[in-house]
Amino acid sequence: MRRLRWGLLLALAAGMLVAAGQVSARTGAVASARADTIKIGISLPITGRFSEPGTAAQRGYQIWQQLVNKRGGLLGKQVELVMRDDQSDQNTIVSDYNRLITEDKVDLLLGTFSSLLNLPASAVAEKYKMVYVEPAGGSPAMFSRGFKYLFFAQQATAPHQGDLFAKWVKSLPPAQRPASAAYPSQDDPFTKPVIAGIQAKLEAAGIKTAYSKIYPPETTDFDSIASAIKSSGAEMVVEGAVFDDGVGLIRSFQKLGYSPKVLFETSAPSESVLFSKAIGLKNTEGIFYTVSWSPSSTGAKFPLNPDFLKAYKAKFGGQLPAEDAADAFAAAQVLETAVRKVGKIDQDAIRDYLHGHPVRTILGPLSWDANGAPRQTFLIAQWQNGKSQIVLPKVAATSKKIVNPKPGWSG
Repeated sequence: MRRLRWGLLLALAAGMLVAAGQVSARTGAVASARADTIKIGISLPITGRFSEPGTAAQRGYQIWQQLVNKRGGLLGKQVELVMRDDQSDQNTIVSDYNRLITEDKVDLLLGTFSSLLNLPASAVAEKYKMVYVEPAGGSPAMFSRGFKYLFFAQQATAPHQGDLFAKWVKSLPPAQRPASAAYPSQDDPFTKPVIAGIQAKLEAAGIKTAYSKIYPPETTDFDSIASAIKSSGAEMVVEGAVFDDGVGLIRSFQKLGYSPKVLFETSAPSESVLFSKAIGLKNTEGIFYTVSWSPSSTGAKFPLNPDFLKAYKAKFGGQLPAEDAADAFAAAQVLETAVRKVGKIDQDAIRDYLHGHPVRTILGPLSWDANGAPRQTFLIAQWQNGKSQIVLPKVAATSKKIVNPKPGWSG
């Protein structure tokens, strides 16, 4: 995910790529300088505007490290995570990955949170010819650069993450299908293409666009946007929301007494505990969102998912993992699988393995095209009776029903 326009993002990534320096590429078989450890370098937004998902990703990586070391490590060596805090800043993350590679001399890399940060970070990794598996960052800009060492460890890129939701809306009988929709979105490289993909499909199906707006990431007052949406008469709202903005718009809707028949947000509702506390548990009823993982879905049958859940709860006071924690764990699974199959730390061989083989993870099987974009389908979740349920696709559903229309706010 995360911010700025495509042109600016690509320009920044290109500039940062140059800033990475002309250092010899780490290709071929590279023996670890440490006889008993394998160092994996990671920079995450532990502070700053992305601290919530950044901390969740950190936890996911830590649980993977705990489990892999308990099983004897990787290639017979204990795994050491070398983590830095990029403070949610693009310039800092470029410096971090350069230092991880040239000063810390890590053996492997794992990615950070958000497209905003992964764009420049992956450029550093590509310069050094090191495999870069990212747990978040579905912006199309990530995969338009022809990178060969980049892999996105989720099921779909941003433009396709809402495909199943749009398909469901189009399948509704005319009497139940919303006639008009509002499309507010944060100016974010992840959220915008998700919403644009849904909007294009619903407009083609004859659903009128009553309102469309891109708002700045720093927006905190959503009253005027909510008022405009209410005045537009939109029966459905499809918002590209990260977290605070999703909560903010809903609170403004509540103040106005406006409740759309259908409400979809991108990632905001996936922060389950925070989201339900922020808007009230009863008010979550019927809200849709995209999700890559669920602790209660068929994902429980996927490799290590029960172990992941058990270890996470034990370490973090019985809490359920956030989706971002699961995504980070899955990214580490992808890297681990490739290293085990290759049998050594060889960046080119690891890259080639991932381009040629699917990998089973707690998100399900993942595979990638030539640019590292995944080729699977995202899950659609809905809040029902105070719990998050997977409703699409049916094969992964944890609830047989879909709440429609969304109930009004409960005060």
